[in-house]
Amino acid sequence: MALNNLAIPDMFDVTAEFFTDVLANFAAFFTNGDFESLATILSGGSAQGYVAMLRAGDFDSTAMAFARLLFAYGDAFVQDLAKKVQDPNYSRIMRHMVELLGCQGYAGAEDEVCSQSLEFWTTFTEFLTDSLYAAGDEITFWMNDARQYVPEVIEACWKKILMPPPNTVTAWNSEERASFSAFRSDVEDFLQSSFTFLGIDILEQFANLALASLSNRAWLQLEATLFCLNALSDSLPDDDSSDGALCRLFGSSLFVDMVGPYPIPPKTRQTAVNSITNYTAFFERRTEFLPPMLNFLFESLKAPLVANVAAKAIYSTCWTCRKSLVTELAAFLRQYEILLTWDSVEITTKAKVMGAIAAIIQALPSDEVQVNPLNMLLLFVEKDVESFLDLMETGQQEAAQTHGLCALRCLSYMATAFQLPDDVAIDLDAETQPSTVWGQTTGELIQGRIIGSIDKVTSLTKGNGDIMEVACHILRAGYKESDPGPFVLPVFVTERFVVSGDLQTARLDHILDTAGALLSRHANSPTDAVNSAALTFLIHILRLIRQMEGNPSADPEIAFSCLNLAEKLIPTYLQTFLDAQTRNDIPTLFVFSLRCLALPEVMPKRAASYFWASLMQNRELSDEKQNVVNDIMQTYGSQLSYVLIMNVGGGAARSDLDVLADPLRKLVSSHPRAKTWLTDALWSQNFPSQKVGDSDKRIWLQKIINLRGAKGTNQVVKEFWMACRGTNLSYAS
Repeated sequence: MALNNLAIPDMFDVTAEFFTDVLANFAAFFTNGDFESLATILSGGSAQGYVAMLRAGDFDSTAMAFARLLFAYGDAFVQDLAKKVQDPNYSRIMRHMVELLGCQGYAGAEDEVCSQSLEFWTTFTEFLTDSLYAAGDEITFWMNDARQYVPEVIEACWKKILMPPPNTVTAWNSEERASFSAFRSDVEDFLQSSFTFLGIDILEQFANLALASLSNRAWLQLEATLFCLNALSDSLPDDDSSDGALCRLFGSSLFVDMVGPYPIPPKTRQTAVNSITNYTAFFERRTEFLPPMLNFLFESLKAPLVANVAAKAIYSTCWTCRKSLVTELAAFLRQYEILLTWDSVEITTKAKVMGAIAAIIQALPSDEVQVNPLNMLLLFVEKDVESFLDLMETGQQEAAQTHGLCALRCLSYMATAFQLPDDVAIDLDAETQPSTVWGQTTGELIQGRIIGSIDKVTSLTKGNGDIMEVACHILRAGYKESDPGPFVLPVFVTERFVVSGDLQTARLDHILDTAGALLSRHANSPTDAVNSAALTFLIHILRLIRQMEGNPSADPEIAFSCLNLAEKLIPTYLQTFLDAQTRNDIPTLFVFSLRCLALPEVMPKRAASYFWASLMQNRELSDEKQNVVNDIMQTYGSQLSYVLIMNVGGGAARSDLDVLADPLRKLVSSHPRAKTWLTDALWSQNFPSQKVGDSDKRIWLQKIINLRGAKGTNQVVKEFWMACRGTNLSYAS
């Protein structure tokens, strides 16, 4: 029997590899007797010797062959191992699995075994979790026995994720660093799986372990413990059941010690900062812990390695706890002034901190009291704008654009922070009227400063994609708001910004999408200003098409964005198609869209499909708008039908068929001449396939007409396309 060869040293490696492969791919070939025999071998004295070798860091070929066989057995037999842990052989195998998490060396970089062991234990806990859910209240005895291993595995993992000294990490290559990081990520997944049946107890244990590490100034052990606590954060219930353990941890000297005179590794500080981000909901409930925590975060901004993470934590904390922090606004402003005195501060750090302060300002009780602190923030922004202009004047464009980007990114975070939080209840019965500050001189002055900063930077940096994209974000932030506010800017600001772009402008697609977002926001009740902007946008689309010389292949992404914006004009702004400023040039748009539909490029083709489908959508329109649609279809219906047939007749890619079927469905269901147009296209001399005959075409056309735009059209289109490609032997059948 082949199993006997495992007892022969010279045959062990090749035999182990054979059984490893069979277990991984053909486990069903094994009988119960085979599994029992393998269990005896894997739990015997030789197995213990191999485990001892591996734990000592001896990863020779024979020991590794044993490890692979052991893990393959565990994967194939995990359910029986869990249910029969009282069996002596199975118990010893489970013990080996635990012990192989404790091999010498760092995970991935030096220890080649621990990741495989962790993979087994993750599968094991997932099976336990599924079994617990399936059992309901009737937990069987084997479940309690099996889960006794999990705390021991967690302890082994905790030891294994301890960070090595900096000089060790420096000596690793990129693959070794990635392997160690991947192991830590796998430990996170394992902890989340384990929480289901260990519950709050595991949180309590880690909190106690963190306090012990803190007391002993064991900074790397503290980092590993906080890492594990962070992994558990998403698994905790939304209530306050975990607050006891978290109060002990965050109410300890943790944050005070982090800013004390101790030689704390940067990784420990970073993980401590991450714990704040992960437990934001706790700090929102228990605001008494905010002062020492925020002091730690602001001190962490001084450390380049953790500054960005700390800024993110400050922003998320102020976002969620804004109302509790309004009394500290002056302190936050002072901290920001101190921040600006440091030698070098990253753009994102400044922007996130400014966004945090803006969130607190937004939480002030009235718009009137928001004005002064908001003016102070804008002074900081304007200093960057002034530096930008001065550097541009002296030809230092790279340095200038850094300041310009910083100014706009700060405004972007401020704009987001001033949006009404999602969890704020709106009192529908309230009799108070919205504040008029933003429509008066004071508010207009603030908005003028915001608009001026955007204009000064963007007008000189059309080629900087980051700046143009951030400017779009600032504008769009105000679209979501229903009430006036400092970043709910007048429509003309977006209008002017959009039309200033041309084909050489960076991120032109984002700019056009911003115009579309404005139109969509006001589609239900457009103001005169929005209607005027819609006309301006249509004129701009026609100008861009002319710049491309009507050829969408010249810039497929811009062609897509042009048609996407044109679609946003339908149906609310259809009157723009009849305006004296566009009437003569509007055919350019429809011809361009048909060219897009005929292209092989995916994006323009799909944008054109959406455009025509939207135009033909059955909806209640005014007589004027319905006449616009009718005139367009009367003029272009035949050409549209021709291009659609060229696509579904084999010219399109299979992945585009569902998109192309949509305008075809709308055409058939909305226009009485659809059958005539489709007939002409099917029997055109340019029909792309010779693999279908007249009978096939007639049958297909009749099916399409009978379906009247129903969803079954998509399947009929696919079948016809396959027949035209020659992949269906007999379409008509």
